[in-house]
Amino acid sequence: MARENTRQITDNRKARHDYFVHETYEAGLALFGTEVKSLRAGKVNLKDGFVRIHQGELWLYNVHISPYEQGNRFNQDPLRNRKLLMHKSEIHRLFGKVQQKGYTLIPLSLYWSRGKVKVKLGLCTGKKNYDKRRDLAEKSAKRDMDRALAARHA
Repeated sequence: MARENTRQITDNRKARHDYFVHETYEAGLALFGTEVKSLRAGKVNLKDGFVRIHQGELWLYNVHISPYEQGNRFNQDPLRNRKLLMHKSEIHRLFGKVQQKGYTLIPLSLYWSRGKVKVKLGLCTGKKNYDKRRDLAEKSAKRDMDRALAARHA
């Protein structure tokens, strides 16, 4: 999905820690001009964001885009709900999958693609605490092995 002419705005690292990502999708994001300028400055937080399907449309909730400093009266509410743009057939397919038990849509990253802001959505299920502990243990073991190899070759 990410092409060679893309540039990352932000990444939701907490999502990969809290959820198993089964599939990813790309959606456009409907924004106002001052929000786009804030995104160019990198003033966005995806940490608590989630996506819901309401009346056949995708809506992004709890994503904080800071007000643009020179935006004065044109600034929008930083936590307003934002519409996501996808083909209707994709939305219907996602709606069927989200209806299954435990699935939710989480924004994984924001990036520029051909001058437009895109959202990478993940179809996710929640991790239990023991899954999170196992992931941390694997990451720590890999880091220790890499250090040992580096020390051996140095």
